[in-house]
Amino acid sequence: MQISAMPLGQLTSWPAEELSLSKLVYARRIAPLSASTFTELFNRVVGRGRWLKAKQTRPLGSFFGRFWFAFWLLACLFIYFGKLAMWTHCKPKLSNCEVWLQSLGQAGNQKCKAWGKRPIAFSKGWNQQAEPMDQQCSSQHPRELFARKEIGVFCQEQPRIGNPYLEDAFLQDYLKSQLPTEVFADVSLDLEQFGARVKDEIDLLGRECELNPPQLKQFDAWGRRVDEIITCPAWKRMKAISAEEGLIAEAYERRYSNWSRVHQIAKLYLFAPSSGFFSCPLAMTDGAAKVIESLGIPKPLKEVFIHLTSRDPAKFWTSGQWMTERRGGSDVARGTETVALELPDGSYSLHGLKWFTSATDSDITLTLARSMTADGQIQQGSKGLSLFYLKMRDEEGKLNGIEIQRLKDKLGTRQLPTAELLLNGAKSLKISAEGRGVASIVNMLTISRIHNVIGAVGYMRRVITLARDYATKREAFGKPLKAHPLHMQTLARMEVQARGAFLLMMEIGKLLGLEETKKDTEQDQHMLRLLTPVAKLYTGKQAVAVTSEGLECFGGQGYMEDTGLAGILRDAQVLTIWEGTTNILSLDVLRSLVKSQGKVLDAFFSTAQARLKVALSVSELEISVQIVQNDLHKLKQFTQKISLKGEAGMQLSARDFAYALARIYGGVLLLEYAARPNASATDIYTAQRWCHQDMCPVDSEDKAGSYSTGAASLDTSLVYDKHPVLKGRL
Repeated sequence: MQISAMPLGQLTSWPAEELSLSKLVYARRIAPLSASTFTELFNRVVGRGRWLKAKQTRPLGSFFGRFWFAFWLLACLFIYFGKLAMWTHCKPKLSNCEVWLQSLGQAGNQKCKAWGKRPIAFSKGWNQQAEPMDQQCSSQHPRELFARKEIGVFCQEQPRIGNPYLEDAFLQDYLKSQLPTEVFADVSLDLEQFGARVKDEIDLLGRECELNPPQLKQFDAWGRRVDEIITCPAWKRMKAISAEEGLIAEAYERRYSNWSRVHQIAKLYLFAPSSGFFSCPLAMTDGAAKVIESLGIPKPLKEVFIHLTSRDPAKFWTSGQWMTERRGGSDVARGTETVALELPDGSYSLHGLKWFTSATDSDITLTLARSMTADGQIQQGSKGLSLFYLKMRDEEGKLNGIEIQRLKDKLGTRQLPTAELLLNGAKSLKISAEGRGVASIVNMLTISRIHNVIGAVGYMRRVITLARDYATKREAFGKPLKAHPLHMQTLARMEVQARGAFLLMMEIGKLLGLEETKKDTEQDQHMLRLLTPVAKLYTGKQAVAVTSEGLECFGGQGYMEDTGLAGILRDAQVLTIWEGTTNILSLDVLRSLVKSQGKVLDAFFSTAQARLKVALSVSELEISVQIVQNDLHKLKQFTQKISLKGEAGMQLSARDFAYALARIYGGVLLLEYAARPNASATDIYTAQRWCHQDMCPVDSEDKAGSYSTGAASLDTSLVYDKHPVLKGRL
């Protein structure tokens, strides 16, 4: 890169007599001094000395003239011999858009002007402008890239989402293969329009929610307790959009009979990763509507149900779900301390501490409490719990006997208002039979767990979509990421996990739709009971693993908060905890087996075997089908063996047992889907890849002795090796 030297006469139009050192230095910053330029400059200086000598009017004039001559000569020498070092330092500034360059054309005496708003590269001559650097920043000389302290040139292109429905071929093909033709036409059109709204509006609102988390204002300026949760406008807009799009209403209007749930789940699947976690209050709202419907929509709750399922933003309500107290949320039978006192009008006054309440800005909530008898007696255990409904605020807009102690400071889901509440006389209505609170709220737990699955699968799909787009833009080692086989293998493995999880999610949606329209069989009921906790625990784990792997696809940018990518992993982590941790749900799976006297497991084996028969007709799937059948046999043998060890042995294997159920049934669904007449090569490949993992970990761990008689004791010894807690006890 070279800026050619020029005669001094072109550098400035100032008379040589008036040439000052500052102007000379400025001119020297514009171009290096060639030999001819230096000669001309020397002549000008000599001429200036003669001019001074001619002007002398005092005896010291001659000395004064010599002084100026020597001064200017030394200045020129300093400039000339310091040219290389100073030019190396100053030259890069010419390429920065903030440097003002002096026009050095033939006309002369032109004012300085800025050359554009983008970095400019120079090639042959000083006055020849190259192409902007936003296209090929790597072609710029290193000295120009880092010319100023404000580096500011970052060349990686941002990954972007398009219409999430149109970009998800697997979703489109699945719906087309499952829904009746006329239903698919309507649903596909609705999802395409909704996908456009996600891209153009909802995703931006979700990011705004992330950047503007809720705040708690406990007191006003005059010291009065107000306990106001302040949320951003985007959060409020999400509520209106949820109503307009019928994200809850769709499931209860049942326009498409049993397929309405599939439609709703597909829509929520597109919505969840862009929703700013407004998917959480929707989950509890859906659960509350389900509970009220299961109770027959009693007259006191009819208006509530209308609000919860409304498409009118002005009428739409959201619901909370308050289960967790100081002793925890999973063991509600022993952990619930909240007391309900009956009032003269038949309502109840609630008193207690709710340690963790999600979507605390909701309009209503459902909660568990223990009724106190007239003589002050309170029954403990699950038989003492009843289900209550209450509004957050009274008719005057004041909190209904509720004090907000604080907002929770969480790892993720920061968009979501989550608070610790003190109930001090909250007026409520008992909506379950006395002591039937846990049984009545089961429907709410089922729905919220299904929503958890939707969020998990949605987050997996989003990070894969972004990584897929980024792989076409980011270059490393001379070629785009998509041209690196190892990178594509990693993305393919993520895709296999996401597709298996997707089919588990949709299978639950189909079963739920059949149940709600009274079209289900007893076997369908057993499968819904089993698959709900299995899918929830397994997809939650998948989401954390896949989103973590997804961040690696962006390198260091995946770790940066301002890209929005890191928030995906932070939010995904809650999916393994909310509505039951992995271990709690694993025990719930065992509970379903015991309570049904094994009928749930019988339904699993018979359903899996029946659906595998379809895939036997496809030659490419024969090996994979055989793998799944062998694993089904191993699982059945293990079940018979472990049942002889009693409850303790079953609990120790519960986690691996639940994983085996998820992987085997995921393989069954993928094989069945790949056996369709119009299945693609990628459908077959997906099923094959899924079946190559350890499908029955409970069998592998059993052979390794993980459930032996002394395994539990050895596990404790390993964890607390030489720890004081075990001194004198081993």
